Amino acid sequence: MTLLLAYASVAAALSSGLLALLGEHRAAWTGPALQVAKLVRIPVPLRPTPAVGPHRRLPHAWRRMVFALLTASGVSALGAGLLQLHADAAVSGQLPFGLPWLHWHVRLDTLSAFFLVVLGLGVIAAGVYGPGYTRQFAGQYSFGALGLFTGSFVAGMEGVLIADDAYLFVIAWEAMTVSSYFLVVYQHEHASHRRAAFLYLLMGEVGAIAIILAFGILAAVSHSFAFDAWRDAHVTPAWGTAAFLLALAGFGMKAGLVPLHAWLPEAHPAAPAHVSGLMSGVMLKIAVYGLLRFAFDLLGDVQWYWGAIVLGLGTGSAALGILYAVVQSDLKRLLAYSSIENMGIVFMGLGLCMVFIGKGHVQLGLIGLVAALYHVLNHSLFKNLLFLAAGSVVHQTHRHDLEHMGGLIKRMPVTAGLFLAGSVAIAGLPPLNGFVSEWLTFQAALQAASVIDNGILRSMVSVAAAILAFTAAVAAACFVKLYGVAFLGQPRERRSAHAHEVSHSGMLWAPAMLAGLCLLLGVLPTWVLDAMRPITRQLLGETLTSASARGWLWLTPGGVSTASYSAPLVLLAMALAWWLLRRLERRGPAADVRRAPAWDCGFGGLSPRMQYTAAAFAQPVRRIFAPVWETVETSTPETAAANPLQVTALSYRLEIGDRSWRWLYLPLTRVVEDLARQTARIQTGQVRIYIAYSFMTLIVLLGVVS
Repeated sequence: MTLLLAYASVAAALSSGLLALLGEHRAAWTGPALQVAKLVRIPVPLRPTPAVGPHRRLPHAWRRMVFALLTASGVSALGAGLLQLHADAAVSGQLPFGLPWLHWHVRLDTLSAFFLVVLGLGVIAAGVYGPGYTRQFAGQYSFGALGLFTGSFVAGMEGVLIADDAYLFVIAWEAMTVSSYFLVVYQHEHASHRRAAFLYLLMGEVGAIAIILAFGILAAVSHSFAFDAWRDAHVTPAWGTAAFLLALAGFGMKAGLVPLHAWLPEAHPAAPAHVSGLMSGVMLKIAVYGLLRFAFDLLGDVQWYWGAIVLGLGTGSAALGILYAVVQSDLKRLLAYSSIENMGIVFMGLGLCMVFIGKGHVQLGLIGLVAALYHVLNHSLFKNLLFLAAGSVVHQTHRHDLEHMGGLIKRMPVTAGLFLAGSVAIAGLPPLNGFVSEWLTFQAALQAASVIDNGILRSMVSVAAAILAFTAAVAAACFVKLYGVAFLGQPRERRSAHAHEVSHSGMLWAPAMLAGLCLLLGVLPTWVLDAMRPITRQLLGETLTSASARGWLWLTPGGVSTASYSAPLVLLAMALAWWLLRRLERRGPAADVRRAPAWDCGFGGLSPRMQYTAAAFAQPVRRIFAPVWETVETSTPETAAANPLQVTALSYRLEIGDRSWRWLYLPLTRVVEDLARQTARIQTGQVRIYIAYSFMTLIVLLGVVS
């Protein structure tokens, strides 16, 4: 049953893409259909649709059907995941595809089921949001291409989750990567979008090579491409470590870990909003799934020093990701950098889990694993919510830059409220879900001091906990800046002043559903942890029994003697405090509501230029952590024509660059260019020389195979 639902999900996703492509080119098939209808004398109300502009304009009903199929794909994936989480055993099968000696094996267990739930929720939100959002592309961009590659993108991610052999896994992984490349370059007339798409594809393929090499090690040991054979194979610690490092490089590049993150802040802002939500909310989690599957399931024997490496990468990604985010003025670019921070938090939890497992402390390792999985689910919800709400803002204001926004809370009140919910969740504030998973990560780190005997490792975990606290504080400041500059104050531009709430209800219902789930997962964390027990039992052979030792009201990951948290009581206390303040406010005749102009500090009238800008808000952080960025500030005075000494205006420009380009990517580029020039010497232009090269390559390959 669960595999059938998974198959149905893949089929619905692919069908949505084919329907979009068929709808765009329907004039090509409705014409012959009319001719056939005339021959057989059947009245058919089909008419060829003339082209409008460079692309045919689809009826809105057809667009809704495409996204309805995409939503059905999400519902099927969600149903398959939820059912399998409560199943007694994994289900597997074999598809009649592939090569005669290399079939496609599929398997659905609790780990893939959990990520199917994550994927299903994201796809449902995209399917509900898409019809209204994509109307702006009508007649300008190909909806057939958008629908086709969105469907294949979703199907590729689903294929990765159900694959049970290296062959199908790599095919699905490449389908996911290539499809998302075309989605990033969808608005292809922008040179920045083409550059972002090429960078994404290049780094994605480099990561895929690393994954294939990691798979090759296990395939060489087991003499099979099937994951079942890999689970039973014995891999030496040296080869296991080599395979793990290759897998970490490949999956870490797709997850956007620093310093392999350069593609992420370029690609996510370039894609349409609902695609950005899928890439950040779902695709990054597929990389986490890949690493979990490889390290915990296929390799099995987790080493503590693997965890130390993962913990270091996660800590650095969390700190640098949020520091880069807080200085951004582009709305979607800020959200993209914050995804790096949140993936860093996920990998911190995974690193702590590996350290504890390698040292023999399974229950503490379970806390780290549960924290990582919980943050995977949480980030998929609130980041998807934020990207969809940001898409509505950009859709109405036609601006990405925060410096051109302001006052949107009065013009887009529902979107502003939903964006506030997402901001509170991603800032890690109670009672929403972001607080719970970050708190669990803290608990895992804080309990390391009493059980880890290695002084260097213990110090490393303590530093990671301190940096996690630092990132939480900077994240709160970052989203205070974003929300305050974009939604509060006065409009900084005419387009912001004339913005209004989105008219399509789906563009409100999709983020509203995600906001409700953020609240639900924040208030009832013990229920979520209970649902994760089958996953931890599959991966580690145990469950976190102490998480709800004091009942469903209290979250006690380390037992009743350690720190605990009650989200329902926190929510109740906040509601009572709000009610009490409202009562005090309305007591007596002096409590009448009066409206008056805001105090202008004696300036005689407020103007948008008096407000804090996004750059000014982040200036203290930028000054303190100046070595982190490549910063270029230029001030250009403008003088009066009659008097060159009289300065009439001063223009200020701030450019913030990523140091990883100068320290890593540009040197690598020069090395590759030098190697290419050296390799070019073998290009003789003589066919007989090329035949000799092919013959020598064949001899070498035959020697390797024999």
